[in-house]
Amino acid sequence: MTDTSSGISRRGLLRAFAATAITAAPTFSNAASFLRGAGDIRRVKMFSGRTGEKIDVIYWIEGDYISEAMTEISKFMRDWRSGLVMAIDNRTVDIIAATHALLDVNEPYNLLSGYRTPQTNAMLRESSSKVAVNSLHMRGQAADLRLSSRSVRQVVAAAASCAAGGVGKYSRSNFTHMDCGDVRTWGS
Repeated sequence: MTDTSSGISRRGLLRAFAATAITAAPTFSNAASFLRGAGDIRRVKMFSGRTGEKIDVIYWIEGDYISEAMTEISKFMRDWRSGLVMAIDNRTVDIIAATHALLDVNEPYNLLSGYRTPQTNAMLRESSSKVAVNSLHMRGQAADLRLSSRSVRQVVAAAASCAAGGVGKYSRSNFTHMDCGDVRTWGS
């Protein structure tokens, strides 16, 4: 049976809400190997120690992004200093979810930074030379994340294996940067 108003099959909904093993994958052509066997749903799980908020949302079902879920993700990943929201690029969310799946963890990411306003980015640049002038954070295309059960090295290796964007290793600060820009790696 299919709900003709939404185009989502009953079977698809049951899988989405009863799934115990979720596989997410980037949608980039250069990460096509992750698409094989990707399953019917993609999910992202994060918390923010800065705002106290948590998110655990299925954002993709049977080949379609769920606009309400993407809006919720964008709101969650807002610039917490200003409260301003920018749409987070679907590709960035896919990289985040694929990396999580590759690490085979249930623990949510700790989101340190998602979207940043130009003002926030400039303020951060004043105290750190590692903040890029044209940071992809200002376009909603990057996130700085941490997992307590995995080392930065492990998270970087999983994210880099997606070959779908930039991956920064910040071992001293204990976080990994992921973005949907050019494929590249950096950091120590």
